[in-house]
Amino acid sequence: MKVKFGEGKTKYGPGISISLSGDEVASAIDLWLYAKKVYVNGARTITVNGKLCSEGSVYIDPSGSVLYKGIRLTGRGVKE
Repeated sequence: MKVKFGEGKTKYGPGISISLSGDEVASAIDLWLYAKKVYVNGARTITVNGKLCSEGSVYIDPSGSVLYKGIRLTGRGVKE
C-alpha cells in the first residue's frame, strides 16, 4: 500500500492517493464482508468486474483527510 498526495491540480489542493495491490484489494473486500456479518470459511477467489484484480486505488478529495501511521494528511496537501 502506498499513501501519498494526489496529482490533482485544484485550487483546494492535490487530494490524497492510496494505491493497493490486488491482494490488498481482496483483503479489503474480505474484511468488508466480515464487517457486514458475512463469514467465509475456506478458500475463496475474489474478482472485480469478473476478473482477478491486479491493483486498485482510492482517491480522497482535497476536503478529506487520512490518518496513516499516526500522521494526519489532508487532501489540501498540508500535514497537520
